[in-house]
Amino acid sequence: MPHVGDNAPDFTGSLVDGDIAPFRLSDHLGDEPVVLAFFPAAFSNTCTDEMEALRDGFDRDDCTLFGVSTDLPHALAAYRTQYGLPFALVGDPDHGAIEAYDVIEDFEGYGVETVAQRAVFVIDADGTVTYRWLADNAGQEPDYDELDEAVADAAA
Repeated sequence: MPHVGDNAPDFTGSLVDGDIAPFRLSDHLGDEPVVLAFFPAAFSNTCTDEMEALRDGFDRDDCTLFGVSTDLPHALAAYRTQYGLPFALVGDPDHGAIEAYDVIEDFEGYGVETVAQRAVFVIDADGTVTYRWLADNAGQEPDYDELDEAVADAAA
């Protein structure tokens, strides 16, 4: 698991930002901090609360925010549209991202065995992890004020 001060692991997935396109984290590093908000499942209550909080109460002006989930890209596209999310989502159905960041959560239900643990990483323009938060349980959301501060620090 990457710790603060480590290089952020690169990964690929499917970018859901209007259209669905290939995604590689390293292609998005360099201009401003990147925030990776891993979440277990689109359309679930706590995940939707978190994504709406990131939509409504989190200052995204100084960063690029990506929600990352093991959901299929088409499901994430519908989710993004339904909740008016102005930031991109990354589909990780092959689990490359959750394995690289060691945020794997065993899950039994709906025919799914593995989802992302709720976690947030801030990565500075040089590709270094500057902030890491891991949920103690699936119903816990990050401290959004603390996240704002972490982004401001990474942007400085």
